[in-house]
Amino acid sequence: MKSKYNGYSFPLRDTITREKVYFHNRYGIELCGDLYLPKEAGEALAAVAVAGPFGAVKEQCAGLYAEELASRGFAALAFDPSFIGESGGAVRNVASPDINTEDFSAAVDYLSTRDFVNPEQVGILGICGWGGMALNAAAMDTRIKATVTSTMYDMTRVNAKGYFDATDSADARYETKKALNAQRTEDYKNDTYARAGGVVDPLPEDAPFFVKDYYDYYKTERGYTERSLNSNNGWNVTSSLSFLNMPILRYSNEIRNAVLVIHGEKAHSCYFSKDAFADMVRDNPYADNKELLLIPGAVHTDLYDRKDIIPFDKIEQFFRTYLK
Repeated sequence: MKSKYNGYSFPLRDTITREKVYFHNRYGIELCGDLYLPKEAGEALAAVAVAGPFGAVKEQCAGLYAEELASRGFAALAFDPSFIGESGGAVRNVASPDINTEDFSAAVDYLSTRDFVNPEQVGILGICGWGGMALNAAAMDTRIKATVTSTMYDMTRVNAKGYFDATDSADARYETKKALNAQRTEDYKNDTYARAGGVVDPLPEDAPFFVKDYYDYYKTERGYTERSLNSNNGWNVTSSLSFLNMPILRYSNEIRNAVLVIHGEKAHSCYFSKDAFADMVRDNPYADNKELLLIPGAVHTDLYDRKDIIPFDKIEQFFRTYLK
């Protein structure tokens, strides 16, 4: 299978320019992004850095969001996080709650120093697993003036507790750690990293709906791209180790700047956003600029690329309000 639009899952309209750019994070890892700009840009623009979903690349959802934001007058940077896609990192196909949060701040570094961007008007947008990273970045980086999460996953929670916290016990976590650390030994012996596999293919008839939902995006012409982990061989098996004891949303209720949390009402993952929002506004004196928006009838991947469902008018209004 090949991607639908020469490496991308979506078309580029002729009113937008797309340029490949490179920047580095605080750990010295070179990141690669696609910078989307309106061709008729005038004065310094408000800017948004976009990443996600977890296991996707900039040629998929992040690029689609960035291209749409550029069509609405923003400078938008869709980037590959460390270790995946065209970004650096000697080991491939691995994630880190620390480094990948830092990647958002590195994107803010880049945007804040461009002469076509107003450095006081920079926001971020995280999709799926990078929605959790975006909230973590917003709690740490005071330069981020506004944050949007879309169809968010808290990857630390799901790795440590399972879906719907069904395996939230010390014994269950211990067994997971035993298996992952045994794999570490094998990887070191073999001088390679076993891969977990992307979205299951072929799709079993009895697969749960959310697996079918992912298949419909990552394994079909709708969303497939060549560099995507989820579309191909997936993450390293041991990639989830660092997520098991690092709750990234611990200080979310100290976020002062604006946050818009968007999720599909029918998504299997909706509880991540509901709970994260409740935690974020609890005892937070800066709760008035926080909003949870549930999209009626929408499932998880509807907010990946369904432009008739993704509330881009609302996202634009939010960034116009708070990036000033």
